[in-house]
Amino acid sequence: MAITIEINHAKTRAKAAAAAGLPVVPQAVRGPIRRIKWAILLLTLSIYYVTPFVRWDRGPNAPDQAVLLDFANGRLYAFFVEIWPQDLYLVTGLLVLASTVLILTNALAGRLWCGFACPQTVWTDLFLLVERVIEGGRRQRLKNFGAPLTPKRAVQSAAKHTAWLLISLATGGTLIFYFTDAPDLLRDLAAGNFSANALTWIAVFTGTTYGLAGFAREQVCTFMCPWPRLQGAIWDPEAYTVNYRDYRGEQRTSAKKAAELRLRGETAGDCVDCGQCVAVCPIGIDIREGPNFACINCGLCVDACDGVMAKLGRPRGLIDYESWANIERGRSNESPRNRLLRPKTVGLTAACLALAGTIGVGFAMRTTLTLSVQHDRDPVAVRLSDGSLRNAYTVKLLNKSASPHRYTLSVSGIDARLSIVGSDGIAPIEVAADASESLRVTLTAAGAEQKDVVFTVRDEAGNTLSATDRFVER
Repeated sequence: MAITIEINHAKTRAKAAAAAGLPVVPQAVRGPIRRIKWAILLLTLSIYYVTPFVRWDRGPNAPDQAVLLDFANGRLYAFFVEIWPQDLYLVTGLLVLASTVLILTNALAGRLWCGFACPQTVWTDLFLLVERVIEGGRRQRLKNFGAPLTPKRAVQSAAKHTAWLLISLATGGTLIFYFTDAPDLLRDLAAGNFSANALTWIAVFTGTTYGLAGFAREQVCTFMCPWPRLQGAIWDPEAYTVNYRDYRGEQRTSAKKAAELRLRGETAGDCVDCGQCVAVCPIGIDIREGPNFACINCGLCVDACDGVMAKLGRPRGLIDYESWANIERGRSNESPRNRLLRPKTVGLTAACLALAGTIGVGFAMRTTLTLSVQHDRDPVAVRLSDGSLRNAYTVKLLNKSASPHRYTLSVSGIDARLSIVGSDGIAPIEVAADASESLRVTLTAAGAEQKDVVFTVRDEAGNTLSATDRFVER
C-alpha cells in the first residue's frame, strides 16, 4: 500500500490566508476534544507556574524547593530524587525513555503529544484565546488585516500585545524560578533587587515565548520542530490519527443538492464542503487531502465536522481519529479492524517497561557515597631499599548525603601495608556533608607480584563500597 504524505504546507493552508499571504487564523470551535484540550492546557500551565513554589523537606543544610535545577552546586532536585553530576547517566536514561514513549505514542495515535501537551501548542492556544477575547472571532481578525488603523483597533492591538507580553514575562520569570529559590527570587524581583544575569535570562525567555507563541505559531510546528520530519520516517498506517473518511464524504456537494440527489435515489457524499475543518485547524491544512506531515493530531477539525454533521442530522465521524489502513479498508467496503496491539506497539511497550525498570533499579541502588581510585602513572611502582615494592594511589571519597560521615579505608586481595600520606596510621576519614575528600595512599608489599587490589570503605552504620585497581611491579 503506497502512501504519500503531503509536505507542501503552503499548498494546503487555509484559503483566505494563502490568498493574502497572511498567517493562519484559526476559528474557535466547541466540542469534546476542545474541552479536553482546555483541561490539559489548564493542568499543564498550573504545573508549570506552581511547581517552583512547592516545598519539599530534605532536612537541614538542603534546599526545600521540590524541583530545583541547582547548576551552581551541581545538583538536580525533583521531590525525593537528588541527582549529582555522577548520576547523569540516569538522566540520559530518562531522556531515552521519554523518546521511546513518544515513538510508542506515535505508533498508537500519531502526533498526540504535539496536539495536546507540547509547550508550543499550549502557549499558542493561550495566546489565541487572548486574541479572540480582545479582537473578536476569526472573521473579524481576518478583516483587520490590511484594514486602516482606527483608534479602536489601536487600543485592541495594544491590549493584546500587552497581555501577550505579561504572559511571556510570567513564563520567562517562572522558568528562572526553577534554577534558584523561587520565593526569594520573587521577593528580590518585587523589590527591584536582581542581578543582570537573572534579568538577561528573563528577557531572553520572555522574548522567546512572545515570538514563538505570538507570531511563529504554525511555523514552529511545521518547519522549526524536528518531529514532523521524523514523522515521515516513522508514520504508521495503523496508528489512530485524524483522517477524513473520503469513501463516505465524496462526492462533496451542498446539503440542498445532496438531499435532491438522495430523493432521486442517487448517491451523495456527506461532506458539504463547508470548510470548517480548515477554518479551525491551527496549522491551516485541509485534512481532506490525505495524510499531512504538518498535522499535529489535535482533533479540532473532528469537533468542527461533528458539529456540522449534527446540524445536518448525519452521523458523526466523517473526520475522526481513524487509522489510514481502515480508511483503505472502508474504500474497499471491508470492516474496520483495531490493530493497536501489533508487534511494533508490543515491542515498544516492552522497551519502555524495560527502560523504566532499569532506571528504577539504578535509582534504588544508588548510594550516598562515591569511591574512585586512580593509580599513579609516573612512576607506577617504586622499589625500596629493603627490596619491597610500593604503589601509590589517589583515593577520592564523595559524600552525597546531607550529613557528615566518618569512613574507614581497607584493602584486600594482596598482602600489603596500607598508609595514608599525611596521616598517622589508618584513622577514620571524615568527609563533610555534600563534600569530597582526596587521599594519597600507598601500598607496600614484600613480594613483587602483580595482582588486583580492592579498596573498601565502611561508614559508621556498616555500609561498604569497593573499587578495584591493580598492584604492579613496574
